[in-house]
Amino acid sequence: MQTITPVSTVDAGLTVPGSKSLSQRALLAAALAKGDSLLHDPLDSEDTRLLAEALQSFGVAVDCSDARCWRVRGCGGRLQVPAGPIYLGNNGTATRLLTSVAALAEGRVQITGDARMAERPIAPLMEALQGWGVSISSDQGNGCPPLTIEAKGIQGGATELAAGQSSQYLSSLLLVAPYATAQAAEITVAGRLYSKPYVEMTLAVMRDFGVEVKTDAALSRFVIPQGGYRGRSYAVEGDASSASYFFAAAAICNGRVRVENLPQPSLQGDAKFVELLERMGCRIDRRGKGICVEGSPELRAIEADMADMPDVAPTLAVVAAFARGRSSICNIAHLRVKECDRVSAVVQELRRLGVEVQEEEDAMHIQGQSGAGLHGARIQTYHDHRMAMSFALAGLRISGVEIEGEECVAKSFPDFWQRFQLLAGK
Repeated sequence: MQTITPVSTVDAGLTVPGSKSLSQRALLAAALAKGDSLLHDPLDSEDTRLLAEALQSFGVAVDCSDARCWRVRGCGGRLQVPAGPIYLGNNGTATRLLTSVAALAEGRVQITGDARMAERPIAPLMEALQGWGVSISSDQGNGCPPLTIEAKGIQGGATELAAGQSSQYLSSLLLVAPYATAQAAEITVAGRLYSKPYVEMTLAVMRDFGVEVKTDAALSRFVIPQGGYRGRSYAVEGDASSASYFFAAAAICNGRVRVENLPQPSLQGDAKFVELLERMGCRIDRRGKGICVEGSPELRAIEADMADMPDVAPTLAVVAAFARGRSSICNIAHLRVKECDRVSAVVQELRRLGVEVQEEEDAMHIQGQSGAGLHGARIQTYHDHRMAMSFALAGLRISGVEIEGEECVAKSFPDFWQRFQLLAGK
C-alpha cells in the first residue's frame, strides 16, 4: 500500500527512464541486425527484461548487466528455436512484436503470457502473417495468446492488415518485413489505424538501423525492401508517457516541473501531452534542456481526441478532475484492451474519489470543479502500472489517497515512487 502525502505546490527538475516503446523496438532491431549494437539509456524494467530474456532464448546475445548501456550481438535474422514456450507476462508490446519475429526461426515456437494477456486480441496480426505464408494459430481458438507458430521464415509479397485496435500489429509486421525470403514485403492497412505516432516511431527506428520503408502520407500502404538491419550505437530518449505524470503534477498543484531528458522534437506521440496541458491553462517552456511545465491557478476543461495518445489518457483524466468544467476524453475504445479495461477502471476510480464522470464505449466525460468536494480513497490498480501512477497524482491535492498494488509500476517505471518523492522536495 502506498499512501500519498498532499503538497502545497511542486517545484522540481528530474529525469525519467528511457522510452519503453523505443527500447523494445530498438532491442528487436538490434537483435535481428548484422553486427553488434549498444543501446544507451534503455528502459530497464519488467517489460523490457522479459523481451530481452525472450530474445536470449532465440539465441541472441543480450547483455543487460550495465543498466545504462545494453549490448546486443545481432543474429543477422537467423534465430534458434527456443527450448520451451516464451513467457511474456502481460507485456502486450513484446507479445505482438515478437510474434512476427518468431516466424524467422525454423521450428515450433510457442508464445504465452499471463491470464490478462490471454484476453488481449491478436487475430489481425495472425491473419496478416498468414498472408506471408506463416503457419500460426491461437491455442484456444479465440484469436488471443497463447500462440503456436510453425516457423520457417516469411515469404513476403502482399498482405493486408485489418487495423483493429492496436498499431502494434503493424509495427510487428514492419520490424520483421526486411527478412522476407521470396520477395519484398508489402503491407496494406484496411480500416482506421490508431496510435499513428507509434508507427512513425517504428519507421524511424528501422531507418536508424539501416532500413528505409516506402509509405504514403496516410500510412495505409508500405513497401519494405529485402535486406536487414545493421548494428549501431543507439541512444534511447526519455519516456514521454512517464514524463506525463510529472507534468500533470505541475498542472494540478500550480507548480513547476522540468523533465530534463525529453527532447524536442520527440519521436513519441505522448510528448504532445504538454500541448493538452497548455490548452488547459499551463505554460510550457521548451527552451534549454528538456521541457518545463508551469501550472495554472485554475485549469480549464477541454475536449481531447486521444486516439494517438492512449497511454496518457488516464493521466489527463485525473488532471481533468481538478479543472473547472466538463472535459471530454474521446476515441479511447482501444484502451479497453490494455493491461486492464482502462476506460472502465479510470471511471470507477475517479468516482471513488468523488468525481462526477460519465462513461461511453469510446469516451469519458469528467465534470471538474477545480478539485472541490473530492475526498480520499483506497485506489485499485487492476495490476495496471498506468492506473497506479495516474491516480497517485490525485493524492498530491487530496488527503487520504492510498494506492493498492503499487508494485505494478515495475512494469515500466521501477523507481517511480522514489522519483515521485522529488515532487515533495525529498
